[in-house]
Amino acid sequence: QVQLVESGGGLVQPGGSLRLSCAASGSIFSPNVMGWYRQAPGKERELVATATSFGAKNYADSVKGRFTISRDNAKITVYLQMNSLIPEDTAVYYCNLRSPKNYWGQGTQVIVSS
Repeated sequence: QVQLVESGGGLVQPGGSLRLSCAASGSIFSPNVMGWYRQAPGKERELVATATSFGAKNYADSVKGRFTISRDNAKITVYLQMNSLIPEDTAVYYCNLRSPKNYWGQGTQVIVSS
């Protein structure tokens, strides 16, 4: 049984910053990929960023230069530092782990609004 527990969402003004965290527990194999996806109202879930246990990172074009993904392999935790937030970043953000099965967190709401 694998569990993903997310934290760090909230309401922030445009231009502000938030940091999301996701801690994984259970039977997790390496190598693996941890990442973040988001789903805005009325839209499909989309990739935000991923990071492999080897350190390779991938970002959606819409967040490059503003968001940074990092992970602590010892703690099996992934972070998403979000800077220069814009209203279009408003969504529910989901943590994802592929190990090799696909696991999802419960989601954390991010609202960017003045």
